[in-house]
Amino acid sequence: MNRSKLESYMGFAAKSRNMVTGYNTCMLMMKKRQIKLLVIASNLSDNTKKKMLALAEAGKVRYRIYGDVESLSQMTGKRGKGIFGITDFHFAEIIGTEIDRIQSEREVF
Repeated sequence: MNRSKLESYMGFAAKSRNMVTGYNTCMLMMKKRQIKLLVIASNLSDNTKKKMLALAEAGKVRYRIYGDVESLSQMTGKRGKGIFGITDFHFAEIIGTEIDRIQSEREVF
């Protein structure tokens, strides 16, 4: 199963305090330029996604829309969260690359 690598990295980022979660916290940390990668659950409301994407683009923050609230919450041990800010550059690179790889594999028919 391909998701195990991503699950590990998301879990490590959460445990090592290189991750912030939730709308308000991520918004604040983006303004402080602390977030290197924003991971947004695909099943959040369109309004919430639009606001976060606008903030990410304004602050030139890389982002990925991936997974759903349940699977991301399970990966990180953070219940009911759909927005994750990765604050460490290396974790951001690895997680971003892994999400891209998983998504590109899905598009192959």
